[in-house]
Amino acid sequence: MSVERPGPEPDDAPALDDGGGVRPGDTPPDAGQTSGLSHPQPMPGRTVPILAFIVVGLLAVAAFFVARVFALFD
Repeated sequence: MSVERPGPEPDDAPALDDGGGVRPGDTPPDAGQTSGLSHPQPMPGRTVPILAFIVVGLLAVAAFFVARVFALFD
């Protein structure tokens, strides 16, 4: 009964030296050869967060005054 191995036999593998080492230039580099971004990233807008703070603040002030009005009618 023989066992099939996934891949080539070590003796038949290309680009191996006699001791089983790999020849220079046969291995891929540790990291990619490109650096940086491909295009500048857009800066996010500041309008929406500022408007959101203003709206939340106005709602809080309005809720305070509505609560004061209803407290007067008790």
